[in-house]
Amino acid sequence: MKNLILVSHGKFAEGLKTSLDMFAGDAINRVHTLCLYNGESADDFKKKVNDFFDKQNFDSEDEFIVLADIIGGSPLTTFLSVFSERGLMDKSVVLGGMNFTMALTATVSLDAMSKEDIAKNALDEARQALKQYEITSDNSSDDDDDI
Repeated sequence: MKNLILVSHGKFAEGLKTSLDMFAGDAINRVHTLCLYNGESADDFKKKVNDFFDKQNFDSEDEFIVLADIIGGSPLTTFLSVFSERGLMDKSVVLGGMNFTMALTATVSLDAMSKEDIAKNALDEARQALKQYEITSDNSSDDDDDI
Protein backbone atom coordinates (compact mmCIF):
# COMPACT_ATOMS: atom_id res chain seq x y z
CA MET A 1 0.00 0.00 0.00
CA LYS A 2 1.23 3.48 -0.82
CA ASN A 3 1.23 6.27 1.76
CA LEU A 4 1.77 9.99 1.38
CA ILE A 5 3.81 11.78 4.02
CA LEU A 6 3.75 15.59 4.10
CA VAL A 7 6.74 17.15 5.89
CA SER A 8 6.98 20.86 6.63
CA HIS A 9 8.01 23.78 8.75
CA GLY A 10 5.19 25.07 10.94
CA LYS A 11 1.64 23.88 10.29
CA PHE A 12 1.88 23.91 6.50
CA ALA A 13 1.54 20.13 6.11
CA GLU A 14 -1.41 20.00 8.51
CA GLY A 15 -3.22 22.78 6.65
CA LEU A 16 -2.57 21.09 3.35
CA LYS A 17 -4.04 17.83 4.65
CA THR A 18 -7.11 19.69 5.87
CA SER A 19 -7.64 21.05 2.36
CA LEU A 20 -6.96 17.66 0.77
CA ASP A 21 -9.71 16.17 2.91
CA MET A 22 -12.24 18.12 0.83
CA PHE A 23 -11.18 16.25 -2.32
CA ALA A 24 -9.51 12.98 -1.41
CA GLY A 25 -12.17 10.62 -0.09
CA ASP A 26 -10.88 7.54 1.73
CA ALA A 27 -7.33 8.10 0.47
CA ILE A 28 -6.98 10.80 3.13
CA ASN A 29 -6.46 7.98 5.65
CA ARG A 30 -3.08 7.31 4.02
CA VAL A 31 -1.95 10.93 4.14
CA HIS A 32 0.25 11.67 7.14
CA THR A 33 1.78 14.91 8.36
CA LEU A 34 4.97 15.68 10.24
CA CYS A 35 5.55 19.30 11.18
CA LEU A 36 8.54 20.99 12.77
CA TYR A 37 6.98 23.70 14.91
CA ASN A 38 8.59 26.99 15.83
CA GLY A 39 10.75 26.46 18.91
CA GLU A 40 11.31 22.72 18.34
CA SER A 41 14.84 21.49 17.80
CA ALA A 42 15.97 18.98 15.21
CA ASP A 43 16.31 16.47 18.07
CA ASP A 44 12.69 17.13 19.11
CA PHE A 45 11.58 16.57 15.55
CA LYS A 46 13.66 13.40 15.22
CA LYS A 47 11.90 12.00 18.28
CA LYS A 48 8.54 12.97 16.75
CA VAL A 49 9.41 11.17 13.50
CA ASN A 50 10.57 8.05 15.35
CA ASP A 51 7.39 8.09 17.47
CA PHE A 52 5.32 8.40 14.28
CA PHE A 53 6.91 5.31 12.73
CA ASP A 54 6.70 3.38 16.01
CA LYS A 55 2.92 4.00 16.18
CA GLN A 56 2.09 3.25 12.53
CA ASN A 57 1.24 -0.20 11.28
CA PHE A 58 3.28 -0.01 8.08
CA ASP A 59 4.28 -3.39 6.70
CA SER A 60 7.13 -4.59 4.51
CA GLU A 61 5.08 -4.03 1.32
CA ASP A 62 4.26 -0.38 2.03
CA GLU A 63 5.71 2.35 -0.17
CA PHE A 64 5.97 6.06 0.47
CA ILE A 65 5.64 9.30 -1.42
CA VAL A 66 7.20 12.05 0.68
CA LEU A 67 6.40 15.67 -0.09
CA ALA A 68 8.35 18.39 1.69
CA ASP A 69 8.08 22.13 1.71
CA ILE A 70 11.80 22.73 1.14
CA ILE A 71 14.53 20.38 -0.10
CA GLY A 72 17.44 20.73 2.31
CA GLY A 73 15.33 22.16 5.14
CA SER A 74 15.62 20.81 8.68
CA PRO A 75 12.27 18.97 8.65
CA LEU A 76 13.11 16.99 5.54
CA THR A 77 16.76 16.28 6.36
CA THR A 78 15.80 15.11 9.85
CA PHE A 79 12.93 13.02 8.48
CA LEU A 80 15.19 11.42 5.87
CA SER A 81 17.78 10.59 8.52
CA VAL A 82 15.17 8.56 10.44
CA PHE A 83 13.73 7.17 7.21
CA SER A 84 17.19 5.95 6.17
CA GLU A 85 17.94 4.46 9.59
CA ARG A 86 14.73 2.44 9.25
CA GLY A 87 15.73 1.17 5.80
CA LEU A 88 12.84 2.84 3.98
CA MET A 89 14.65 4.94 1.37
CA ASP A 90 14.39 2.36 -1.41
CA LYS A 91 10.63 2.15 -0.84
CA SER A 92 10.04 5.85 -1.43
CA VAL A 93 10.21 8.88 -3.67
CA VAL A 94 10.87 12.30 -2.18
CA LEU A 95 9.76 15.59 -3.71
CA GLY A 96 10.33 19.16 -2.55
CA GLY A 97 8.48 22.38 -3.18
CA MET A 98 5.21 20.92 -1.96
CA ASN A 99 2.03 22.69 -3.03
CA PHE A 100 -1.66 21.83 -3.10
CA THR A 101 -1.73 20.65 -6.72
CA MET A 102 1.22 18.33 -6.12
CA ALA A 103 -0.31 16.90 -2.94
CA LEU A 104 -3.76 16.45 -4.50
CA THR A 105 -2.34 14.66 -7.54
CA ALA A 106 -0.34 12.33 -5.31
CA THR A 107 -3.26 11.65 -2.99
CA VAL A 108 -5.80 10.73 -5.66
CA SER A 109 -3.21 8.57 -7.45
CA LEU A 110 -2.17 6.40 -4.49
CA ASP A 111 -4.10 3.36 -5.76
CA ALA A 112 -3.74 3.99 -9.49
CA MET A 113 -0.01 4.35 -10.16
CA SER A 114 3.45 3.31 -9.11
CA LYS A 115 5.26 5.62 -6.71
CA GLU A 116 7.54 6.69 -9.56
CA ASP A 117 4.59 7.59 -11.81
CA ILE A 118 2.90 9.42 -8.95
CA ALA A 119 6.07 11.48 -8.48
CA LYS A 120 6.30 12.29 -12.18
CA ASN A 121 2.63 13.23 -12.46
CA ALA A 122 2.65 15.26 -9.25
CA LEU A 123 5.65 17.28 -10.46
CA ASP A 124 4.10 17.77 -13.90
CA GLU A 125 0.78 18.93 -12.44
CA ALA A 126 2.52 21.24 -9.97
CA ARG A 127 4.53 22.86 -12.77
CA GLN A 128 1.42 23.36 -14.90
CA ALA A 129 -0.45 24.94 -11.98
CA LEU A 130 2.19 27.65 -11.49
CA LYS A 131 0.93 30.65 -13.42
CA GLN A 132 0.42 34.31 -12.98
CA TYR A 133 -3.24 35.22 -12.91
CA GLU A 134 -3.85 37.82 -15.59
CA ILE A 135 -6.28 40.57 -14.70
CA THR A 136 -7.73 42.29 -17.70
CA SER A 137 -9.89 45.35 -17.77
CA ASP A 138 -12.62 45.68 -20.31
CA ASN A 139 -12.42 49.27 -21.49
CA SER A 140 -15.01 48.74 -24.23
CA SER A 141 -17.89 49.28 -21.85
CA ASP A 142 -18.77 52.50 -20.09
CA ASP A 143 -21.20 50.65 -17.82
CA ASP A 144 -19.91 50.88 -14.22
CA ASP A 145 -22.45 48.26 -13.07
CA ASP A 146 -20.27 45.41 -14.38
CA ILE A 147 -17.90 45.44 -11.42
